[in-house]
Amino acid sequence: QVQLVESGGGSVQSRGSLRLSCSASGDTNSRRCMGWVRQAPGKEREVVAALGVRGDTSYTASVRGRFTISEDNTKNTLYLQMNNLKPEDTAMYYCAATGSFLCSATMTSYNYWGQGTQVTVSS
Repeated sequence: QVQLVESGGGSVQSRGSLRLSCSASGDTNSRRCMGWVRQAPGKEREVVAALGVRGDTSYTASVRGRFTISEDNTKNTLYLQMNNLKPEDTAMYYCAATGSFLCSATMTSYNYWGQGTQVTVSS
């Protein structure tokens, strides 16, 4: 089993920054691939960034160059640094994990999910 707890969401003005954190615990083999997934009201779920077991990262095109996914293995924490935020980034952001060795922002099959943290960007 894997437990994921997000924090760091909030409200910010356009072009502002936020850093999301995800505290992870449980079976490490079940969280080889970690991702940040967002869902806005009325829209489909979207993987914005993914981090594989080899340190490989992947981003959806709309956030590339603005968002950075990283991890601190000593703290079992996953981060999402979000810069130059736009109103269209407003969504609930979820931390997710899977044991897959394959990991990219196009992969949507995660087995474990956090409870989510809200990000609101005003213009």
